[in-house]
Amino acid sequence: MSQLKLYRDDGLIARLIGRVLGDAVGWPVLQILLGMAPGVVAIILQGAHPSDGLVAGCVIWLVLLGGISSGRPHDDRLRWAVPSVLRAAEYGAILWMATVAGASSQPAAFALLGVVAFRQYDLVYRLRYRGGLPAAWVSLVSLGWDGRLVGVLVLLLVGGLPGGLYVMAGLLAIVLVGESIHSWTSSLRVDDASDVYEDEEDEAA
Repeated sequence: MSQLKLYRDDGLIARLIGRVLGDAVGWPVLQILLGMAPGVVAIILQGAHPSDGLVAGCVIWLVLLGGISSGRPHDDRLRWAVPSVLRAAEYGAILWMATVAGASSQPAAFALLGVVAFRQYDLVYRLRYRGGLPAAWVSLVSLGWDGRLVGVLVLLLVGGLPGGLYVMAGLLAIVLVGESIHSWTSSLRVDDASDVYEDEEDEAA
């Protein structure tokens, strides 16, 4: 899998849609932008007071088009923009849903986005400096951008905001930060042990 596809942070829903509908024609970044379009129009026209049905339709459309893009080859001229556009789509949709739920939900949304930003940071720098990725179970638990959007949408529809966002952010933070600390400290211990072994070999020679 290419680095760009790893940085997408797709969840089970997006990957399934990509496998089923990934033969659709189009550049991935343009498909994501098309998925964002109804939400952007709704924000311009309705602001913080759209119907629940409209919000649900916009989020589902975004997940559908973003999922389709996951199954496309990332080899076009705009492939470099895919992860950033997906982050803008995810962050924007979460903030919009929180705003629709009321001002008290906005801090909770930023708490969740802080955890999601840590997830992206960890993906990039663990691959860059350690040449590895978090375990598969971590990706499953983090839900992917698509799973997080669907989760926040469900919370909005059942009236579970802002409390649900705080719980979601807290649980993800415990799992993601805890696993990252364990992984990095374990790697450092292995590196230190290798350095000691090499020093002993040099002294023996």
